[in-house]
Order: sequence, then structure tokens, then C-alpha cells
Amino acid sequence: MWKEIGDREFGKLRPNLFSNLVKSSRTASLQLSNHKEIVSSHRGSVNSLQVDLTEGRYLLAGAADASVAVYDVQCASDREADGLIAKHKPLFVVDKQHEQGHKYGVSTVTWYPIDTGLFVTGSYDHHINVWDTNTTQVVMNFKMPGKVYKTAMSALATSHMLIATGTEDVQVRLCDIASGAFAHTLSGHRDGVMSVEWSKSSEWVLITGGCDGAIRFWDIRQAGCFRVLNQSDSQLGRRPALLACSAANKASTSKSSPAGPSSSVKSRLLQKKMANGNSSKHTSPSKTTTQVKGSMKQRLHPGMLSTQDRATAHYGAVLGLSATQDGMYLLSAGSDSRLRLWDIESGCNTLVNFEIARLQASKPLQLATSQDSLVFVPCMSTIKAFDFWSGKTVLSFRGHYENVNCCWYHTEDQELYTGGNDRQILVWSPPNSTANEVEEWRKGQASALDQDNWSD
Repeated sequence: MWKEIGDREFGKLRPNLFSNLVKSSRTASLQLSNHKEIVSSHRGSVNSLQVDLTEGRYLLAGAADASVAVYDVQCASDREADGLIAKHKPLFVVDKQHEQGHKYGVSTVTWYPIDTGLFVTGSYDHHINVWDTNTTQVVMNFKMPGKVYKTAMSALATSHMLIATGTEDVQVRLCDIASGAFAHTLSGHRDGVMSVEWSKSSEWVLITGGCDGAIRFWDIRQAGCFRVLNQSDSQLGRRPALLACSAANKASTSKSSPAGPSSSVKSRLLQKKMANGNSSKHTSPSKTTTQVKGSMKQRLHPGMLSTQDRATAHYGAVLGLSATQDGMYLLSAGSDSRLRLWDIESGCNTLVNFEIARLQASKPLQLATSQDSLVFVPCMSTIKAFDFWSGKTVLSFRGHYENVNCCWYHTEDQELYTGGNDRQILVWSPPNSTANEVEEWRKGQASALDQDNWSD
């Protein structure tokens, strides 16, 4: 790293490239933090975590004991070991004792993307609550037809305030905070929806993954989904470069141009034969009926077309979805213990062979992605970081005593927060250089005290 600092000092490295190198080196050195500890107040498994998107300071956590807590991850509430270990206690906790609290486990929590004044919680008691952070009171409540698995709000939205919800019902519902009612429902899945994710490039595109193994893309301005991912539709590796695509298109058009006139002449002759009735011998009622059926299929409602589509992305329930920060790729995790990377523009499976990872299939999983092509996946009691393009395990974190349910990567501090069935929230961070220096100084002072004046 000293070489990169020297190159940046002399102008050989651009600021963005230097920043990315520093972040990558910090991410590669993640370990269980020895200077920061979150004092968990939950008495059940931690199911969902999220750091606010505006300040990057407040961590929101939801647990199976129907409790929701907010932690300040920047300012410590207490310190131990002569100030070396920062203790972060919850700023407030909302549980069953609250008059408006959830009655059953909280499955998902979401910060309002504009500020920290509101946050959203979804529970197995079939309710979605919108909370005022300052007063810890419910300002809006939505009754759902089944258990709530996942909620999501778009960080890009400027013209709507919709909460996308995935429940054990087959329909995806959009809850409007502005009106306090359901905007509309999205029909197409054949089983419950366990994961929802808004696009990182458009405020109108929603991605859902269901227990039927399907991943569907929706434009909420239209009826029906416009894309269903199929694992058999594949392309190898990354998306080809734009220059290569344009060159290939030019080559294909140049090759097909000489045959153009002859093909047009043939088509004209066929049209004339059809007009003169010469081709009536070759037509049959079956062909005409198939043509009519095809035309009727095109006239069907888009929602009906989506229900007839049987394409699947996994051979089991889609447990988690996470789009890359540039919005170009999507990573999905299924109950078949498979991870797949998808090209969002083409909808193709990139055929990245991720190493074998055993995934729990009883509840949704919360994945996290970093800026340097890493995805953090809860794999039973461990968290594994896979490389997007090779599928190899780069990092492996072991610290939880039971299964891990959720993880959140802090892009500004390069820290990873994980929650599991052991009711703990662990912090994985780069090593603290100041703490190491203090320890070395203390060791030096202790050795100096042990020395005497008369020994050699």
C-alpha cells in the first residue's frame, strides 16, 4: 500500500483508482472486530439488518422475538478495556410490550431511503408497519394476506413512495406511503414470494423471486412482468464490450447484405403466388388454426402470458436477490444451494460456477455486495465472500454459533454486519492500526519496566 500512496503523491494514480485500491485492500483484510462491539438486545434470531443510506450511521435490526432496535455504529455509548473496545448499545428498542408493536417475529426491516425519520418493518403477523423514528409510533399500517417475507423501497425513486412486499401469497403488492393504500398488485408467481429487489438503474423496475423458482422483472407502470429468467438461457462470462458488439453487428450486416435482394425477390414471388391462389393446394386447416392461435396468444393480456410462462431460475425457492452497485448484474441464491449471476440487460445466466455452498432453506437470506466484485452469502453458520467472475471463495468468516440469516456491507467504512440465530450481531472490520500501535507501545513499556540497571 505504501507504493500506491507514493504513486498517488506523485500523480501516477488517479484519485478514484487510489480510493478503490484502498477500499479493496481494507475489504480483503476483514476480520472479527477487536475494537467495535454491538450489544444485542434481541432474544430471538436476528433476521434482517440495514444501515441507513443517507448518513451511514444508524443500523436497523429486526429479530424473531418481534423486536426492532436501532444502533449508532459511529458513536459508541460505552467503552471498555481502557477505551480500546467501543460498545454500541441500542438507541431504542420496540418489542411486544409496545402497544403498536408486532405480535410475531419481524422478518424484514427497511429504512426510508430519503432520511432516517421513517423505517418500515414486516412481520409474520401479516402486518407491515411504518414507524416514526423520533416518536417510535406507527404512522401507517398495512394488512397483508399472509406472512411477510421481504420489503424493499427504491433508493432512486423521485416520483413514488412505494413499498414492494413479498409474502406467502402469490401476488406481489405495492404499498403507497403517500396514500396509505395498496397501489396495485403484480400477478405471475405460482407460489409465495420470498425476495424482492428494486433495480439500481430504474425507479420503475422491480425484481422478485418466488418459491416457485422463478425470478421475474416488472415495470410497475405496465401490467404483467416483461421478463422471466431462465437458467437454460446462458452466455459465458461478462457482457461483451460495446465496441466488439458493434463490430460484430457490422460484420453480420455486411455478410447478409449480398443476399438481401434475392431474398426480397423470393418473398415478392411468394406473395404473388398467394395473391393468385396458386398456393392454395399447400395450405391446410391445421396451419390456419395454428396461425389463429398464435395471433390470439399475442393478443392475450400480459398478466396471463406471465402466468403461462414456466421458466425457472432455480430448482427451488429463490431465497435472496442482490443487484450489483452498477445495476448491470443480479445475483440470486436458491434453496437448491445454488448461486447464479445474471446479466440484467440480456436476462442470461452468465454460467459462473460458484463453489459449493450449503444454504438454509427455511427462511429468506439477505445477501450483500461490495464495490470490488464480492458477494457475501450466509452459508449456514459461516459467511462466505465469493468473487463474481470466478465463483471462488475469497473470504470465509466464522464467528456465529448458529445459522446466519442476514448480512449488510457498509460501503463507506468497509465493514460487514451479520446477524444469526444465536441472537448476536457481529461486526467484521479491517484491523485497527491505532489499537495495534497502543498494544505495541504497552508491551514496550512493560519490557522497559522489567529491565534493571545492573543486568547486561
